[in-house]
Amino acid sequence: MLRLKPRPRAVFGEKVLDLANFAAAALVFGQFVGTEPLSWSVIVVGVAFWFGFASFGLWLMGAW
Repeated sequence: MLRLKPRPRAVFGEKVLDLANFAAAALVFGQFVGTEPLSWSVIVVGVAFWFGFASFGLWLMGAW
C-alpha cells in the first residue's frame, strides 16, 4: 500500500480534480459538439464520474 505524506497527497488530490473536469468535458460537453442526438445516459454517467472523482480528490486533499 502506498502511503503519501500530506503535501504529495494534496497534489495527487488536485490532479484527481483535474481528471474529474476532463471526464465531465469529454462525456457531458462532448454531447453538444457532434451531430448525433443527445444521449442522456452518457450525460448522467459523465456527471456521476465528475461527482465521484471530485469527491475522491477532495477527500485526498483533506477538504472533505
